[in-house]
Amino acid sequence: MDQTEAPAPAPAPAPAPAPAPPRKPLSRRAKILLGAAGVAVAVPAVALVVLLTYDWNKARPWLNAKTSEAIGRPFTIAGPLTLTWDKTALPAVPGETGWRDAIPWPHLVARDVHVGNPDGMGAGDMASVRQFSFSLNPFSLLNKRISIPQLRFEAPVVALRRRADGSNNWTFKPANKDSPWRLELEQVVFTKGVVHLKDAIKKADITARLDTLSGDKTYGVGWTARGTYNGAPMSGSGKAGAVLSLKQQTAPFPLQADVRMGGTRIGIEGTLTKPTALAALDMQLRLSGASMAHLYPLTGLLLPETPPYRTEGRLLAQLTPGKQRWIYQQFKGKVGGSDIGGKLSFESGKPRGRLSGEVVSNLLQFRDLGPLVGADSNAKKAKRGAAPVQPGGKLLPVEKFRTERWSAMDVDVKFAAARIVREKQLPIKKLSTHLRLIDGVMTLAPLRFDMAGGTLVSNIELDGSGRQGKNAIKAKAKVSARRLELKQMFPTIDKLQATVGKINGDAQLSAVGNSVASLLAGANGEIKATVSQGTVSKLLLEQAGLNIGNVVLTKMFGDRPVKLNCLVTDFDVRDGVMRTRVFVVDTEEALITADGTINLATERLDLTLRPETRNIRIFSLRAPLYVRGPFSAPTVKVDKGVLAMKAGGAVALAALAAPLAALLPLVNTGPGQESNCGKMLAEAKVKPVAPAPGKRARR
Repeated sequence: MDQTEAPAPAPAPAPAPAPAPPRKPLSRRAKILLGAAGVAVAVPAVALVVLLTYDWNKARPWLNAKTSEAIGRPFTIAGPLTLTWDKTALPAVPGETGWRDAIPWPHLVARDVHVGNPDGMGAGDMASVRQFSFSLNPFSLLNKRISIPQLRFEAPVVALRRRADGSNNWTFKPANKDSPWRLELEQVVFTKGVVHLKDAIKKADITARLDTLSGDKTYGVGWTARGTYNGAPMSGSGKAGAVLSLKQQTAPFPLQADVRMGGTRIGIEGTLTKPTALAALDMQLRLSGASMAHLYPLTGLLLPETPPYRTEGRLLAQLTPGKQRWIYQQFKGKVGGSDIGGKLSFESGKPRGRLSGEVVSNLLQFRDLGPLVGADSNAKKAKRGAAPVQPGGKLLPVEKFRTERWSAMDVDVKFAAARIVREKQLPIKKLSTHLRLIDGVMTLAPLRFDMAGGTLVSNIELDGSGRQGKNAIKAKAKVSARRLELKQMFPTIDKLQATVGKINGDAQLSAVGNSVASLLAGANGEIKATVSQGTVSKLLLEQAGLNIGNVVLTKMFGDRPVKLNCLVTDFDVRDGVMRTRVFVVDTEEALITADGTINLATERLDLTLRPETRNIRIFSLRAPLYVRGPFSAPTVKVDKGVLAMKAGGAVALAALAAPLAALLPLVNTGPGQESNCGKMLAEAKVKPVAPAPGKRARR
């Protein structure tokens, strides 16, 4: 049976694709997010279009009004106002770097801008600018804040004014609390410009001109200034940073200056932190001038009259609101021919500021202390700017103390000098004092000199508070001299080097006046002193500069050395007149007593010396000696018509027994009863015995 091949079956049809599932509608949340994203993209785009196409001149009235409201004074943009995003179109700022430069802030450029004076300061502008530009944070406007990251000036003209009552046009009033708008300014960039200061309090009229510097990594602006300050010519120059930070506390602002005001020169170089508030300062300070007292009008610091000076040191300041502290540390310099150094600090406070610190001198020229009490010459007074008031022929200084300044501040300063040099070789080895000035009352307690193997210690109080009357000082002084060696007092005189004598003395004085001369002219108190052992001669006194003693000694003994056993003096001082209570000079030749007056007001002597001879050979010792005339040129005359008693020495001592007893403390603190002065005082207690005919009186 034939079999045939069966046909292939037909392929199965492809399955039909599954129908697509229906699209799920967007959730409400997704729609909101997409809508927000679209708005976020669209708003900046629309804002950018608006910013670029908006006519900003229409915004000037609004900006003028809101800025005036924020700063509390008139503000006007009188010229065109344009917007740019191209920073290269703006003036370059030397040394400007930072993250802010990378942000494309919109920059408004305004021309012919004026900032007026506050109410009460008169019409006119405090500042005007030919053109200034500022970057504006547009997002801060949503919070009613005009936030200006940076403000740039081109050719600004600033007129600063202060009246005698203290009101000024540079202090901005606090923001109006009722206004919702606030102005925030972070940086100011300087270029060329002019600043004019007119200050009635400081008597200043100064014009400063600024210009930009190129190629300087530290400073961006240079300046020069000329005018007057406190009635004296002023000039200066310097450099400053180009960017002034008004908000960042730590941003340092570099500053360098060299200024001359009258005879004073000030040089500074360093940095300020937050210059608008002077939060901190760190500078190297150089000062020089004719007298430190001239710094008072500039700084308000009460410093003494001095010879020409120069100092250099580090000046630091911490200037928090309501509290200021200035520190001048590690300073060194010269005052006259003396060196000085140390540390001073000033702290503001109520009712007065306070100056404190320590000043030292390794080598102090004694003559440099003269200006402190007006004891320098008229020529030197003229050099330091003081009137040449010292009359001819008057020795005591008449220059007045400036007590009107004493209540301006309190002072607590220690001063020490390791060595003092005097032209005539007065051997003062050391000086130390503690100066305090509290509420116009100055004390030097103690004022100590280590000299001639002994000490001279004073406690001085000068009340210049005005309680005694205008420019009057109530003064009290207590002075004590102990164990001053005669041979060390005059080290260049060979004839004294074999002596062992010592000087001891006390003085207590009080007075009211306004100068050294007027204080001594009204002084009350007492002065006592003893000198034991020594050798005196005309030549010796000439070398010591003791002109009065020179003349007296020549009249008594001629020109030859005379051994001094003891000298005792005791003066009562009333209304500037010193009256002798005791004046005894015991020499190998005679016992000399004196009485009379020394008038400190008229600077005249009126003393009578009565020598009681121990040796009949010396005829001149048998007559009184008169010392009279002015301190500068006294005269000495011998009254040969009156003869002294040969045996008068014992009588003279007996008559002085009671006053001499008051001087025993000075002897006891000195060499003691074994000294010649001790023996003389002991003899004074022994009653004299009338001599038998032909015999000498017992002493």
